[in-house]
Amino acid sequence: MRHVVASMYAQDHSLAERGHGTDPLLGQGAVRLARAVHEAGPEEPESSGLLALLLLTHARAAARRDDAGEIVPLLEQDRSRWDAALITEGISLLEEVLPVGPVGPFQLQAAIAAVHAEATTGEATDWPQILELYRMLEQVEPTPSVRLGLAVATAEVQGPQASLDLLAEADGRTHRHDAVAGHLLSRLGRDDEAREAFLRAADATRSLPEQRYLLRLAGAAGSPLSRPAGRTDAARDRPSHTAVREDRRCGP
Repeated sequence: MRHVVASMYAQDHSLAERGHGTDPLLGQGAVRLARAVHEAGPEEPESSGLLALLLLTHARAAARRDDAGEIVPLLEQDRSRWDAALITEGISLLEEVLPVGPVGPFQLQAAIAAVHAEATTGEATDWPQILELYRMLEQVEPTPSVRLGLAVATAEVQGPQASLDLLAEADGRTHRHDAVAGHLLSRLGRDDEAREAFLRAADATRSLPEQRYLLRLAGAAGSPLSRPAGRTDAARDRPSHTAVREDRRCGP
């Protein structure tokens, strides 16, 4: 049942990213069902983890698009638009359940979402903690989307080349792998390769807003505007915060 509820919320993400808008029957309905699952079995750690995950994810719903309906990447979102009450509730659930164990994938996804939620700015994000949580999550749920999140966190802690090495070994690649690779290649100054990666990602996505976003990135690859003036080589090796996108499973 927990996976069905999570899939409902992921479907709401899918509708939104394809430009069809959100469906309250899926998004808000999934949160209500997660509450019901938790109330039916409050002793189940993963039921608490699922509810915490959906609360923390849904808290960002209002900030995922700008006024023109275009995608706003996670680390560029206006955090004043995040729902503080949902974040507080989600974090409280985690604080209650994590010491109890065993720790499953929903709890780990929720813990990652909580680290993002607790950061006052994108720059303040505790990436070493997120990297460790993704390593734990990969042990229990070694899916392509988890490995993509692991690669993004690795880039923030160890640099873009380490992340590219992980992406090169990834199975079940999707257009999001190419999108992340494009950001990393751009930060390494490999602009032609970055442009090709963004174009591949744009060609493969079914989301019109996401396609527009990726085509803008492809057009900007190599432009002086894509890198702040005076950026040092060490700073350039850190991937752009736009590399981190909302995870369409339902987590961060």
